[in-house]
Amino acid sequence: MDENDRKQLEETTRWQPGETEARIFAEWLEGGYFHPEATGTADENYSVAIPPPNVTGVLHMGHALNGSMQDALVRMNRMSGRNTLWILGMDHAGIATQTVVEKRLKSEGISRHEIGREAFTERVWEWKEEFGGSIREQYQRLGASVDYERERFTLDDGYAQAVRKVFTSLYEKGYIYRDHYMVNWDPGSQSAISDLEVVNEEVADHLYSIDYPVEGSDRVLTVATVRPETMMADTAVAVNPKDERYGDLVGQHCILPLVGRRLPIIADDHVDIEFGTGALKITPGHDVNDFEIGRRHGLEEISVIGEDGRMTAMSGERFEGMTVAEAQVEVVKALKEEGALSGEEEYVHSVPFSERSGERIEPLISLQWFCQMDELAKPAIEAVEDGRVSIAPGQWKRVYLDWMREIRPWCVSRQLWWGHRIPVWYRGEETWVGETAPEGEGWIQEEDVLDTWFSSAIWPFATLGWPEQTEELKAFYPTDFLTTAREILFLWVARMIMTGLEFAGDVPFRDVYVHSVIQARDGRRMSKSLGTGIDPLGEIEEHGADALRFGLLAMSSTQDVRYSDAKVQQGRDLATKLWNASRLILLNTEAPQDRTVPAEPIALEDRWILSRLESTVATYTRLIGEYDFAHAVQELYSFVFSDLCDWYLEIAKPRIYDGDPEIAQVLLHTLERTLALAHPVMPFVTEAIWEYHPYREGHLVIHPFPEADDFRISEAVETEVGEAIATTRQLRGWRDMAGVPPKVVLDVTGDATSVPEFVARLGRVEIGANEGEAVATVAGFGIQASDELDMEAIRSRIDARRGKLEGELKKIEGKLANERFVQNAPAEVVAEEREKAERLQAEMAELG
Repeated sequence: MDENDRKQLEETTRWQPGETEARIFAEWLEGGYFHPEATGTADENYSVAIPPPNVTGVLHMGHALNGSMQDALVRMNRMSGRNTLWILGMDHAGIATQTVVEKRLKSEGISRHEIGREAFTERVWEWKEEFGGSIREQYQRLGASVDYERERFTLDDGYAQAVRKVFTSLYEKGYIYRDHYMVNWDPGSQSAISDLEVVNEEVADHLYSIDYPVEGSDRVLTVATVRPETMMADTAVAVNPKDERYGDLVGQHCILPLVGRRLPIIADDHVDIEFGTGALKITPGHDVNDFEIGRRHGLEEISVIGEDGRMTAMSGERFEGMTVAEAQVEVVKALKEEGALSGEEEYVHSVPFSERSGERIEPLISLQWFCQMDELAKPAIEAVEDGRVSIAPGQWKRVYLDWMREIRPWCVSRQLWWGHRIPVWYRGEETWVGETAPEGEGWIQEEDVLDTWFSSAIWPFATLGWPEQTEELKAFYPTDFLTTAREILFLWVARMIMTGLEFAGDVPFRDVYVHSVIQARDGRRMSKSLGTGIDPLGEIEEHGADALRFGLLAMSSTQDVRYSDAKVQQGRDLATKLWNASRLILLNTEAPQDRTVPAEPIALEDRWILSRLESTVATYTRLIGEYDFAHAVQELYSFVFSDLCDWYLEIAKPRIYDGDPEIAQVLLHTLERTLALAHPVMPFVTEAIWEYHPYREGHLVIHPFPEADDFRISEAVETEVGEAIATTRQLRGWRDMAGVPPKVVLDVTGDATSVPEFVARLGRVEIGANEGEAVATVAGFGIQASDELDMEAIRSRIDARRGKLEGELKKIEGKLANERFVQNAPAEVVAEEREKAERLQAEMAELG
């Protein structure tokens, strides 16, 4: 370190992320560390394809958590010497982007229909150019080491070519077809939408009981429904074949009220005997389950609700043109007039709404393009079953397999203008499907675009240049890791596995980690509209990127967790602690000529910190490899805060200030490995400290990642020093309890050779052999009375403490004496209570 660096480090007494992060990130970019050459093989290299955020979006906590996990792995593997690529890109997000631009047009007093498809698409591209860079900039603020030079977009030319090839190939195999089928229809956006874009809300409704007369008898079948307005589309009434109440009616007919149509009475296992009367009106045109029942029984499919959300002519002259809500009121009125309404009660149930438009979803039968998934699903099931793709935590593997075994056709068409226009052309009765437009005149291209998830499904290989056999594809496919939210396990992850096997010839990734959801502070979901969203950029501004990254990883688990300001503060504290400890080391040590740390350092504390360092490296590396990020960062925190700073540096300070050359070797070695270990989680502060380290050769971002040195791990040394630390803690604890002033050195009796030197120094005691009456016995040492001590006050404090301990012990002993508690409580809870009792008894014994 030259004089300028020393002066700068002396003056920079606090870690100031806001002044440093941008400069360091610019250096990383300039160094080209995130842009690997496409050499080697996928087995040798390491790659991750970032889940592409919507181009409409801004960085939210889900992105920040996801990105922190990926970056920790990417940086760790890059530092381990593997050729590492983290693929960056954005999704065109069909319906989300179109909605945003349509709102902008509306604010200008125009609509997309007024300006036409071509002009509208141009406006969306303009919007993308204007706002599309924000996600990129936000990832940089987080410190994400993605390859910014290989950024992809799901609508760029090369990617669009890959999408057309996939569609055409699936069509030629007979998997893609056009048919009338049930879809989630959003009257607001006038399009079919995916399940992910549907939100279910609890709605207070009414459950109506309607009597359907049985033909040729005085009996009626009473059905219960919350949607009487759809009854004009009924084509059957179903009962459960095991329901003895209706066994004699199966095969007969009943009459549809208001309409007079004969409806067959059918038996189907789907009918819930316990719900309502056990008789179910079957409306194949407006209910997903009824649609499936109708197909099983060959029922007619009638639609009485149109794509605009209004009643069609098929509903009858009285109801035609009404909104669904208006029709419900009028139908109930008509049923009462006819005497067919036999009951009405309040009923709360879950109702689907469009996340984009806010309109209630109408299940409609629509002419759409579909992909048959059965054949594609088979190898994707095998890949997870045989372990080629690992899904963790384990319950999500089961969920994945259950869903895949019951997979249904996928509606791949959307009634939008923004997206991949389906590569199908029509001319009269002719249809052309191909990667390019057909030759000749009169051809008209399909108006619909593909579901956004269709193009996202090929993300891991299309981003690497497929269908061309590029060097990137050879070097980085399959990728190694994917972390994702559980709600897109089927919509995206499963489809990537299917397309990867079908088109790229291998699974798209080896490991899938389904991360937890970070909730708002009050336990609700984070939402801008609810006012519960937490802006990660705001947290970065306040605490720094390292603090947020650490905090999010510390929050992560297999369970959903509330956002914890305390965890982020813990990350900020760790960054500050690292900075302060590093200043102490770097400003008080000279780089030794020989950097090599002796195989067997003389000082016990040196052997201890080196052992603890290597134990931490081993545990931390294992936990990261298991994707147990929360425990990994806590292991790092514990080592830096407790082992290194609270104990080793305090123990070693006299030697540091005396200029001991051996401790300089140990300190600089320990600091180097600690910075490298922490870098994947906290890249900015570690890189900033590394700039002052005398061993620095290049940036820390490409410094070798530590591998545990088993030779330096000594269980015996860790036990010996651990016991000495425990003794020191006990002595300090007694001093605090007794109110002994910090400057007072206590006289204690005991064997000074039984503990290391630092116990007396840090415990502020002088160990002697003088026999005298002990005020108390702490960790085997007798505390002697002294003129400097207010013995009356100390005895009063001791008595108060003893009384408190006796009360706590009495409660615990009462629990343990209760046979019901011991027999019924979990074994670990009982064991914990017994351990508490033992600790209390030991402390009471020390009080005398």
